[in-house]
Amino acid sequence: MVNGGRILLICDNEEISRYLRELLIVEGGYSVTFEASGKGALTTLKQNINAFDAIIVKFGMFDLVGRDLVKGIKAVDPDSVIIAFLEDTGERAVKELSDLGIYDYISRPIEAEKLFFLLKKGIELHGLIMANQRFSQGLKERNLALERQNILLAKRIEESTKNLTRLYEDLRSTYMRTIKVLAQAIEARDHYTRSHSENVAKIASAIAEEMGLTAKEIDILRQACELHDLGKIGIDDSILNKPSTLTAEEWEQIKRHPLTGAQILEPLTFLNEVVELVRQHHEHFDGSGYPEGRKGEDILLGARIIHLADAYEAMRSARAYRKIPLTREEAIYEIKKNSGKQFDPRVVDTFLRVADRL
Repeated sequence: MVNGGRILLICDNEEISRYLRELLIVEGGYSVTFEASGKGALTTLKQNINAFDAIIVKFGMFDLVGRDLVKGIKAVDPDSVIIAFLEDTGERAVKELSDLGIYDYISRPIEAEKLFFLLKKGIELHGLIMANQRFSQGLKERNLALERQNILLAKRIEESTKNLTRLYEDLRSTYMRTIKVLAQAIEARDHYTRSHSENVAKIASAIAEEMGLTAKEIDILRQACELHDLGKIGIDDSILNKPSTLTAEEWEQIKRHPLTGAQILEPLTFLNEVVELVRQHHEHFDGSGYPEGRKGEDILLGARIIHLADAYEAMRSARAYRKIPLTREEAIYEIKKNSGKQFDPRVVDTFLRVADRL
């Protein structure tokens, strides 16, 4: 199984290093650069910017703790795809990986099939991120490329689940990470909106819990919040970061992003409920929203919640078109003023009950 690709292996354990190098080079067909220390690896990265398709990092190096090493890697190459090797796979250790933006992890005993699967997907993801940076030929070309990529990903899900039933949950989790990392890459295009989706998810979850939604419904809502701006992949940076008023044509591009996001996610059939929330998250309670002009109860409750959370978070943050964010009191006033118009009154009432905790 020759895959190809450039791998940076960072590991201070001689036995593990030797095994991984043989596995990657002989069975995987990868080109491997090896570093036995964290500081040496950072030097190599600085001398070879964007030279590696994926990085395998052993946590707990003798000269750098895992968190500091990953932060150092991200500082040199923010788009790097990192797979961690963990000695400790406890819940706390795995959560730390997610907080650091690590793609996935392996542990003992090392499963070659899983490692090659993660590398293949990680390299594809890295290529997608790099391609996204070079997109300069217009909306149509970008959307077509992304649609083809997602159709390919969906087909591979279906094929893999037929033959690898025991790996189904790993597969599903990997695709979610792929989409989320892509969403984060899109969000990172505008430094004003970094962590926007994460903040929207926190606000929406607080409202949903107060309204008595089930744990499953809140989990679906949280996923939709993380992916709600995915459709902005098709919008030029000059429009996203424009400090002045948008033209009518530019505004039409902005208004298409809920549909674009839904279309990107539709091939991933396990996200059906998330897709509809993404599609409807800019609909207004009085029917004046977009893209379909839905009204009242015809808008999914989760979408009504996301819409309010999205608007509040946007008002409380700096933007290219508004350098100074609204105060908490000013933002709450705007929410109240638009109750029954832009926002569902029931969602507004619930938001006001939890606003002090946000």
